[in-house]
Amino acid sequence: MIAFQPTEDEAAFIDVAVSLAADKLRPIARTCEQHKEVAANLTQEAAELGFLSLEMTEDWDGLELSLISQAQIWKALSYGDLGIVQGFSGAGDAASFLRLIPDNTLLASYKPSITNGATVAWIDIQEEIQSDLTIENNCLNGISKPVRLAKDAQYVMITTTDAAEEPIVLWLDKDLCNWQVKDGDYRLGLLASGLARLHFDNVQISNNNIVAKGEQAVDLIKQASTRIRILQAAKEVGLMEAALDYATEYTAGRKAFGQEIAKFQGVSFRIATMAMEARAANHLVWQAALAVDDGDANAAGYAIRALYRAHRSVRYVTDSAVQMLGGHGFVQDFPVEKWMRDAQAQVALYGRERDLLGRRGEQLIGPGKEVSVN
Repeated sequence: MIAFQPTEDEAAFIDVAVSLAADKLRPIARTCEQHKEVAANLTQEAAELGFLSLEMTEDWDGLELSLISQAQIWKALSYGDLGIVQGFSGAGDAASFLRLIPDNTLLASYKPSITNGATVAWIDIQEEIQSDLTIENNCLNGISKPVRLAKDAQYVMITTTDAAEEPIVLWLDKDLCNWQVKDGDYRLGLLASGLARLHFDNVQISNNNIVAKGEQAVDLIKQASTRIRILQAAKEVGLMEAALDYATEYTAGRKAFGQEIAKFQGVSFRIATMAMEARAANHLVWQAALAVDDGDANAAGYAIRALYRAHRSVRYVTDSAVQMLGGHGFVQDFPVEKWMRDAQAQVALYGRERDLLGRRGEQLIGPGKEVSVN
């Protein structure tokens, strides 16, 4: 079993995150979903508390926390509401790229804007199965799949391959290479997360847009994707723990046929399975986060494994929570139906289990396969 004792400052951060989740995020979750955006005052408070700069380096006015500390903080915040957490403006997933290349000359001129809260969306064309984005003759064309933070993004970071099939990382500024926002009817979940498709029409790509290319891009994408997967898996653990606690409390307080429904074997078995799924996913997230912090060569594989398990578990736990509430599970007066929708949207955004299994298999049997440790 992994043991991790946070420092006094880190423990204080986690406590603040727990309080914010319970006192501010959970009560306003439905309102943010209805308005399809996070309340500005809530984003401002999260920024002032430092939660939107956990991944950024100190040179970029960030806290540069370890991944294990960030995982615990994001888990605590997501316990309040994942939709709000995913809708917080700022660098978003691109923060993991910025952390790894803080001295990049192309990005240096954007530092003031980003440190002041400019929103960045990340599109991974390599992972996409629902878009037709292509780069031909140095022009980007097509429409992306739904991407979080895309609705109000001022900048877009794209990981893809060029016409010569060489990995490349691009940076686009809306003021210089305008794109169109295709705001869709996303009824599933994460409605406050700024979901939108981005339409690029002959956007010219030049050297001024290239952050990294070739082997440098391969290494950057691998490291950043590893960090992103762990942080997203941690958020999913927070969501499933919220669903588990709510279902447990509900079943303990309800009666049927003269006894608490929690005492029925089918209910108690389901609650126990939900708890084990949440704990197993949490364990794998911590293991992966510690591997990254320790520079473990197998960290990328652990990250995929953690996200795969989190995806599987969060869908099971949130769906089970709805079932535990019976007919009430589908009523908006109770949060579990929203959590189930958010879980499904989250999985769709960050790679379905089958795709993650394929990547994990490639790692295990490929030329750079992991070394087993007894």
